Amino acid sequence: MLIVWTIHAEERQQQWQERLGITKEEVEALLTNPQQIVVENQVFVAQSRRGKGLLRVPFVIIGNTKRILTLYWTNQINRYWQEENHENQI
Repeated sequence: MLIVWTIHAEERQQQWQERLGITKEEVEALLTNPQQIVVENQVFVAQSRRGKGLLRVPFVIIGNTKRILTLYWTNQINRYWQEENHENQI
């Protein structure tokens, strides 16, 4: 499946690369093989543990593409991680 970056997602990735070294390649690898996918408000969120937190990548599927809406890192693992929903794939 093709990965498409929105302008906002590219800007956020650049900000997180400066702060935590999160690369475009890392984000695309997460979308290809996330530890978990959850659904929030009809948007998919791929997430994987990174360091002492989570890297979260909200996206939508349009045709044969995953369109990245934004991305961010959070240390609030308990807020977002769903134990009963481990390793879901689309």
